[in-house]
Amino acid sequence: MARFLLAFLFSFLLLQAVAQSNDNGPVLTQQGIRRPKLVVGIVVDQMRWDYLYRYYSRYQSNGGFKRLLLNGFSCENTIIPYIPTVTACGHTSIYTGSVPAINGITGNEWYDYDLNKQVYCTEDEQVTTVGGKGTAGQMSPHNLLVTTVGDELHLATNFKSKVIGIALKDRAAILPAGHTANGAYWFDEATGNWISSSYYAIGLPKWVDDLNAKKMPDQYFANGWNTLYPLNTYTQSTPDAEPYEYRPFGKDVKGFPYDLKQFVGKNYGMLHVTPYGNSFTFDMARAAVDGEKMGADSVTDMLTISLSTPDYIGHTFGPNSVEAEDDFLRLDKDLGAFLDFLDQKVGKGEYLVFLTADHGGAHVPAFLGQHSIPTGNAIDRGYNDEISELLKAKFHSDKLLIGVFNYQVHFNRLEIKRLGLNKDSVSKVVIDYLAGQTAIYRAFALDKAAETTLNATIKRDATNGYYPSRSGDIQIIFKPQWIENFEHGGTTHGAWGPYDAHIPLLWYGWGIKPGQLSREVYMTDIAPTVASLLHIQMPSGAVGQVIPEISK
Repeated sequence: MARFLLAFLFSFLLLQAVAQSNDNGPVLTQQGIRRPKLVVGIVVDQMRWDYLYRYYSRYQSNGGFKRLLLNGFSCENTIIPYIPTVTACGHTSIYTGSVPAINGITGNEWYDYDLNKQVYCTEDEQVTTVGGKGTAGQMSPHNLLVTTVGDELHLATNFKSKVIGIALKDRAAILPAGHTANGAYWFDEATGNWISSSYYAIGLPKWVDDLNAKKMPDQYFANGWNTLYPLNTYTQSTPDAEPYEYRPFGKDVKGFPYDLKQFVGKNYGMLHVTPYGNSFTFDMARAAVDGEKMGADSVTDMLTISLSTPDYIGHTFGPNSVEAEDDFLRLDKDLGAFLDFLDQKVGKGEYLVFLTADHGGAHVPAFLGQHSIPTGNAIDRGYNDEISELLKAKFHSDKLLIGVFNYQVHFNRLEIKRLGLNKDSVSKVVIDYLAGQTAIYRAFALDKAAETTLNATIKRDATNGYYPSRSGDIQIIFKPQWIENFEHGGTTHGAWGPYDAHIPLLWYGWGIKPGQLSREVYMTDIAPTVASLLHIQMPSGAVGQVIPEISK
């Protein structure tokens, strides 16, 4: 009897160990650490959280979103804890677990007070374009001040892992992949090709050249863009061709169907504002997995993918447009096909996916106004001119203002010092002016945020976005539903409110238990959670926390 019980106990423990090895996160064994073969981070640019459910009934059963929601883990209340909520900041914070106040990426561009000039987030004059001509490839991550989770994966595996970044936007390919990436690739509007930078290599890999040779943007343009389903079934959207929408395909082109043949062989930037931008990005992602043999051995690789098209469509047509709905229905199909590819190429359960967004997007004020919701457009260029004139009249200098951008007023600090002015006095003049503007809820000196009477969430977000030499001097907070400088056309983003700061976060695959979490988590929790699952160090500037529920 004792022998039977001993055998039963041994069998039970063995089965438990096997079950844990198959179902849970990394398991420590005598042989080493079990990790997924491939980590895939997917960022959907300008994806509001509610898009998961707004179109849920229209997503396909074998598509991507239902697969992630039903078989993966959803963090339903994921918040961006800083401002401005824009592309460069979002992609950086996702993969660093950090905030602009630490990682230094304070906007898509900023005024750098150390360099005394305007700086684009990934610009680098010390490198050259690879795969094309001109300055489109003069980019690198050198403005990023901390490591990414991909950098830490490289350090943990002694650089045996492969880390690749892919996006139509340069910043969305470069910043997620990090300093030590094996490659980052983005779209060149001049040629319709994928390009890179000499920061990574002196030439493009053969697999990139082979994909470029297919001229797939021309093939997509030849297809045109009509709705995936009959137009009258798009009941979650406003009527097609609202008067406030931009008309990117021609001033006389009013709604579906769109004939794109006119762009074959030219004007490749139009690919951005069609769902084919997503399709072409997934084409590149598949080529990278095949070409670099990612996920093919025992060393974990990482692929960062950003889908830029939803952002371009949102800015052009707005989040309530038929174009936005059709884009997400088509993205669902593309995402499902990509997961099928990973199942076949890497193996079911052998790869880890997380899907999130870099920011959301506000409703178009013209749409909200039709439904009696308080809203409006703030024309920030007017603030620029009026503040400049105000300062000139008060302090007798027309050089005190650098500009108003990133929702901040930027003073010429050298001029203030040269004139012997008190910066607080200069700030007060501008803050008093801004307080009288219809669009503005609050304006305050960023270096005085801690002592300003302000809602705790807004104060946190402003502080987390403040890097003194790369940020402005006065923070502007618009009233809810007010946006800047989009009197005609689609939407924008950048604010602290839920429409910009509440994003999806889905986990799927290796080590992930199906489920849902309603407690508040943050964009900055993503990188520490990935690091925890892989048993590697979290990035050097990380302030986020591990989300333990996803693997319990």
